[in-house]
Amino acid sequence: MFKLIVPAILIAVAVGIFVTFTNPLYGKVTLLREEAKSYSEALDNSKALENERDKLAQKYNTIDSANLSRLATMLPENVDNIRLILEIEKIALPYGMALKDVKYDAMKEAEEAPAGTLSNAEMPEFQNKDYGTWTLEFTTSGTYDNFINFVKDLERNLRIVDISSIAFSSETGLAGSQIYQYRLKIKTYWLKN
Repeated sequence: MFKLIVPAILIAVAVGIFVTFTNPLYGKVTLLREEAKSYSEALDNSKALENERDKLAQKYNTIDSANLSRLATMLPENVDNIRLILEIEKIALPYGMALKDVKYDAMKEAEEAPAGTLSNAEMPEFQNKDYGTWTLEFTTSGTYDNFINFVKDLERNLRIVDISSIAFSSETGLAGSQIYQYRLKIKTYWLKN
């Protein structure tokens, strides 16, 4: 009988040690292996990202500085509203079309709707974009031909602008020349950081 009790006690002690010490340690070792594996994957990903960043930096450094300057003018990293107004004024000057009644609302485009007020279908298109928009409104006057040339020059300008609306009214100028007053609303773009 003693020969049967001792092996049973030893088996019970072994099972107890396994349940109490070995099994929890084995679970911790498994978790640590998984954690080490995820860290290893994260390290590999960071090395791949560093390599990609270095390749992109190398490509960026090969771009001519004049072209970089042109890109920065075409799509600036901020609104730069004063420079845009001065550029448009410079374009209008040869046609004798001075800018008047310049209006813009810098905060309107930058504000976001409070969370939960709009459904996904109602969300403005530009909110999830990497660029922002800025609207400028101004009045100018001149002949129709001068206005057409002004719009063509505005179109050829390096800074990207879209004309959103044009409203005009007529005035009779000196010697019967037809002078029109134009109300333009334009939209320009800038990169968000």
